[in-house]
Parts: sequence; C-alpha cells; structure tokens
Amino acid sequence: MADTPTYWFPAKRYGWGWGLPSAWQGWVVLGLFIAMLGLGAVLWPPRHDRLPFMAWTGVLVLLLMACCWLKGEPPGWRWGSR
Repeated sequence: MADTPTYWFPAKRYGWGWGLPSAWQGWVVLGLFIAMLGLGAVLWPPRHDRLPFMAWTGVLVLLLMACCWLKGEPPGWRWGSR
C-alpha cells in the first residue's frame, strides 16, 4: 500500500496557488501568520512605521508561501473540472 501524502493546503480549483487549509496543521500555520501580522501592527504601526511593517509583512508572506510550497499540493494552473 502506497502512502498518499496528506496536504495541509489544497490547490485552488481555478488559477494558481493554494486555498484554505484542509488539515489542522494548516489552520495552525494560518493562525500563527495572522497573529504575527497583528503583532507586527502593534510593534510597528503601519501609519507611523511603514517600512519596518512592510518588511515584517514581506518576511511573513514568504514564510507562509514556503510552508504552502512544502506542505501543500504541487502548484500549477488549474481550469476547474476541465
């Protein structure tokens, strides 16, 4: 019996990328992303400290994308049920 991989982030039905998490681990990652984004907004309010907040957000987005790449379905353009 071949073990099928359990993906945390399923591929979107249309387009390129990933959808909402399908496993609890993915929900934890998404929750941490949102919490860390909120922490960045408290530490560097975007109204006053734009550059540090944008850098923080960029790093968080790259980390989320890396997690999706490693634990999600392989990305590719999808046209739905065609």
